[in-house]
Amino acid sequence: MAAKQRGIDKQLEKRLKEYQDAVTAAAEDIIFQTFPNKVRATHIASSFHFADRISNHTFREIQKLIDSTASLESPFHPSHAATFTDTTVYPTPSTSQEHEAKKRKRVNEDTSASNGVSANDTEYARYPNLVLTNQHIGKLHAILKKECEELAEYVDKVKLWVNLNMPQIEDGDNFGVQIQEEVLQELHRSQQSAYNLRDNARRDYLDRAKICSKLIKYPNVQDYSLALKEHDDKQLYCARQDLLDVRNIYAVLTDIIHKNIAKLRSPKGNNSSGLY
Repeated sequence: MAAKQRGIDKQLEKRLKEYQDAVTAAAEDIIFQTFPNKVRATHIASSFHFADRISNHTFREIQKLIDSTASLESPFHPSHAATFTDTTVYPTPSTSQEHEAKKRKRVNEDTSASNGVSANDTEYARYPNLVLTNQHIGKLHAILKKECEELAEYVDKVKLWVNLNMPQIEDGDNFGVQIQEEVLQELHRSQQSAYNLRDNARRDYLDRAKICSKLIKYPNVQDYSLALKEHDDKQLYCARQDLLDVRNIYAVLTDIIHKNIAKLRSPKGNNSSGLY
């Protein structure tokens, strides 16, 4: 007697169908609302208050943020480069919490016994002087990281929709599936770009720390001060370019998905139209 073939439970199949419908609704909302809104150009009034709008998360369109960088009020305006870079080498910070530092040293003694130095303790530092970080550039990194994280999240939802919409694997009539695979590759590249752009903050801090360490070690070499100013000026320029890159990613995704939406929805449908 042949073994009874197993199948998926009806209730579970219904829940899976509901999940797929929810994925489709979320993805199409991103495709037809979020992506186009991100690249939509809108005039910015000169009295726009950047800090308030960004902190309230109402300043969502990338193109609006790019257009606003021409205003002196914008945190991305190049005029801020010479304002927020402090090349002064300050003496060792006064430790009003010296007792607490010593207490932390005793607590961490076991974990740092290998090198004899406690974590974040300037007592044994060879060059304990201080160069302040650029707080303004840090704010730009926060804005860009948020945008990159949103982009990666949106792309992930659209990728899931395309994958779930792929038909059964079979011979012949696979042109629509090829279009889906091409779009998936573009989505994957866009997501990787978002990850790389988000990592710019880490690279910036590491590069800046190297210049600052040289400035602390050789405070009489003026070129290190100039190098630090040029570094911050470059980061301000690159921050705006990163905005352009994010906007371009949204524009490309919107274009390729909208042109091929019929095949993404129904890859086994009429194959008379080609890949854009």
